[in-house]
Amino acid sequence: CYLLDSSFLHFHESDCDVGGSLSCESVLSLNTENILNQAKLLAEQKRFPFATDNDNTNEELAIAYMLIGSGLYDEAIRHFSTMLQEAIESFKEALKQKADFIDAYKSLGQAYRELGNFDAATESFQKALLLNQNHVQTLQLKGMILYHHGSLDEALKNFKRCLQLEPYNEVCQYMKGLSHVAMGQFYEGIKAQTKVMLNDPLPGQKASPEYLKVKYLREYSRYLHAHLDTPLTEYNTDIDLPGTFKDHWAKNLPFLIENYEEQPGLQPHIKDVLFQNFESYKPDVQELICVADHLGSMMQYETPGFLPNKRIHRAMGLATIEVMQAVQRTWANSKVRMNGKTRLMQWRDMFDIAVKWRRIADPDQPVLWLDQMPAQSLTRSFNNHINLIRGQVINMRYLEYFEKILHFIKDRILVYHGANNPKGLLEVREALEKVHKVEDLLPIMKQFNSKTRDGFTVNTKVPSLKDQGKEYDGFTIAITGDKVGNILFSVETQTTEERTQLYHAEIDALYKDLTAKGKILILSAELGEVDAVCNLILSLVYYFYNLMPLSRGSSVIAYSVIMGALMASGKEVSGKIPKGKASIKISKYTSSVLMDELVDFEAMTAPGSEAFSKIARSWMNLKSISPSYKSLPSVSETFPTLRTMIEVLNTDSPHCLKKTIVVV
Repeated sequence: CYLLDSSFLHFHESDCDVGGSLSCESVLSLNTENILNQAKLLAEQKRFPFATDNDNTNEELAIAYMLIGSGLYDEAIRHFSTMLQEAIESFKEALKQKADFIDAYKSLGQAYRELGNFDAATESFQKALLLNQNHVQTLQLKGMILYHHGSLDEALKNFKRCLQLEPYNEVCQYMKGLSHVAMGQFYEGIKAQTKVMLNDPLPGQKASPEYLKVKYLREYSRYLHAHLDTPLTEYNTDIDLPGTFKDHWAKNLPFLIENYEEQPGLQPHIKDVLFQNFESYKPDVQELICVADHLGSMMQYETPGFLPNKRIHRAMGLATIEVMQAVQRTWANSKVRMNGKTRLMQWRDMFDIAVKWRRIADPDQPVLWLDQMPAQSLTRSFNNHINLIRGQVINMRYLEYFEKILHFIKDRILVYHGANNPKGLLEVREALEKVHKVEDLLPIMKQFNSKTRDGFTVNTKVPSLKDQGKEYDGFTIAITGDKVGNILFSVETQTTEERTQLYHAEIDALYKDLTAKGKILILSAELGEVDAVCNLILSLVYYFYNLMPLSRGSSVIAYSVIMGALMASGKEVSGKIPKGKASIKISKYTSSVLMDELVDFEAMTAPGSEAFSKIARSWMNLKSISPSYKSLPSVSETFPTLRTMIEVLNTDSPHCLKKTIVVV
């Protein structure tokens, strides 16, 4: 639940009226024949997503629309997935008829990309380029999928070729600059970024996303370059970067900052990062890298639509090991050096380990602590917002949670009417029993509450462990609009200063308890102590998820901390996210997603920390840690600077696939 580019299905305006025409009714009670009949009617009227000129395609899309509108989300996901597979077969059939059909290969690659099949997608793009090596759109698409797979050097080759053919292609120019910077090649990176900055939009012309982002990236690139060889323990990015700059960057606002003082230009004595061979590392460091790759892969969705990103896998795997080592030192009463000071580690220091690795893995994304934003940002509240339905737009990633949220809203409505309208409670309950989709709640609320007008909100509460009976604000569910097809169904968290302090107090208390029990665990290692420590770790992260204290990446950062802290307690996660837990992802660009929806939403919709711990442990499949972890070198000492961090992320390590990883 951070600021993100969500995956959406766009729906055309529908003029059906709830409780009116049959096509808007729930189909939960209809049999398959009736579903197909209603879909056929919708198809004929073209009142469904992505209407085409093909009657068969329209009918298939109409069926999916009926399923989504009726709350049958799993069936809808399977249907769309099947349609993608059928599209793939259609492209293959077209290529049998016309083997040199470049656009069919390009579209085939895009379809595979949507299913998260990296190998098949890149193979299709390559076949298109074999037919025409100058096909700019294919070069751009191939470069994008390679970047989001973590293959930056290969991605860069495609962006360079794209620019040879189209020098003013902003996407390729921006991605070329980003790829260079991510690999530590700052001189070439900033040169490319400057070219995008110089391409001002014409009067009345809308600025491209690349143009809006590029100045933030250039300033951040200069900052990174200046700190390449400074020990990471001696500075703090959240403190160093100007507050207004961070605020605007996190909110993706145009770069209009009064009295902004630019970061210093590149210093000639600070050289670019050089490529390091895997063999140049000592054997124990090679082992460390291979273990990190394995741990990072445990954070990857195993479901259609999500590309693995080997660069982020390694970064978050190294973060996990470093968290483990830091927590173990803390439990043994050792101090750590953070932000220029030597002291006992606090909970934020633990998360900061994962933050630094997530930041450097992809410098395009602002991973910033929200409580370090300017005071005025927190006074007005810094909202992390997700649209689940917006007009004719449905966010496919969260479809699985629609039913869970619907039941929660119903319960809260009943509680509200039980307190404020007890005589009418039975009538409200009977009306709610007929509601099977979120959209139908709006007319029900208008019927029973004149204050509803154009919408209503429901607030979740997070029970405190520290102060029994006390509750904190969770997230807000809002449903507004005037009819089906024109509603906004959204959830958001508001990061106000007061809310942040309450959550910090909760996390402080849990961390204090965790540290105390961790010290006992080192001495006793009894089964009961291990379970208590594991539950404390999951409870602490439960409040972190509900607080959502970072502008980006809260979920994968928190999960790295979970894995690392559990390893410090003698347990490791051996299970992956259950298949089917994540929705198929349909977006302009498929990027790697590691836990970035499932775990945080599980925490946010759980009734309490104990419930979340139970859910998480059910699929984590915790087992005793391998003793060989103790022999791994210190991550913080092996990679003490940004330069060394970038070097290890750049390093290719095919040898890891051939080796027996110590944790298996």
